[in-house]
Order: sequence, then C-alpha cells, then structure tokens
Amino acid sequence: MGEAIGRLKVTVVRGKLLVVRDFTSSDPYVVVKLGNQMAKTKVINSCLNPVWNEELNFLVYNPIGTLKLEVFDKDRFKADDKMGNSHVDLQPLAMAARMRKVVKGEPGMETKMRKVVPNKENCLVRDSCVRYVDGEVVQDVCLRLRDVESGELDLQLKWVDVTSLSNMPSESV
Repeated sequence: MGEAIGRLKVTVVRGKLLVVRDFTSSDPYVVVKLGNQMAKTKVINSCLNPVWNEELNFLVYNPIGTLKLEVFDKDRFKADDKMGNSHVDLQPLAMAARMRKVVKGEPGMETKMRKVVPNKENCLVRDSCVRYVDGEVVQDVCLRLRDVESGELDLQLKWVDVTSLSNMPSESV
C-alpha cells in the first residue's frame, strides 16, 4: 500500500433529520471507511438528531481516496437497517495540506484556504471551507444522505502531516 502521507481525524459531530427505521424512532450509528480502513461511532438510542462528537482516525495513502459514510439503525434481533450513505472527496483537504507550507499563519489566526461548493458530484449541503487554524488544516462539512428520504451528517475533517506522526506512540496511529 505504500507509506502513509498523513492522518485524517474525522469527527462525526451529529446527524440531523434522520429517518425512522423502528416504530417511532431509530438507533443510529455511523460507519466511516477510507480505503480498507473502517471505524464506527457508538449507537445512540431512540434519536433522529443524534450528537456523537466522536473522533475516528485514519491513515491516508496515495492515491487519496474518498471518505465513505453509511448510517445504520441498530437492531437487536435482525440485520441493522440502512439509513443512508454519503461521501466526501478528500482532495481539497489534501491539496490545502500541501499548500500549508507556504501559508504563514499567525498563532490563534484562521486562514481560509479554499472553498468547496455543492454540486452533483458531491454530497455537500452547503459551501464548505478548508481552513488553516492554529497549525492544522480543517474542513467542516455538512453532507446530505443519499438513498434515503432525509438526513444530514455534520463532520469535521482535520489533516495531520505524517511528519508529526513519528512523534506519536505507535498504538495511536
């Protein structure tokens, strides 16, 4: 697979207007995939507007893939129900991370690096800015769920350079 070029911190912030898959509610959780890596959030019982605020970590390799998300309703006695899926292109974030070396940000300052607008190729609900904040490249995204009647996911993506990975304990990578 080659060497990792960075680490992606994905904070699954919350879901909004998720669909009912049980009688009056759902027990949602999110599965996030990048290449052959997978992580999932905890289940939030009986909630159509769940707040997870969970950080999931992925190593990023070339070629940079697409972050894929699926929302499920946890069921005890049968297969979990699908509640929609979405994806986000990581290229704008990766390009901004490469450009960061030429951006001289002041501590405590925020620099907008690029704007990504909704189109038919992506699942964005509204414009999403890639920002350089206190030494980190950050993108907040609101994604529309597909293959379902309604639902949105709010995420925060953070790029961590692979050079700073060597300072970290190996089990946290």
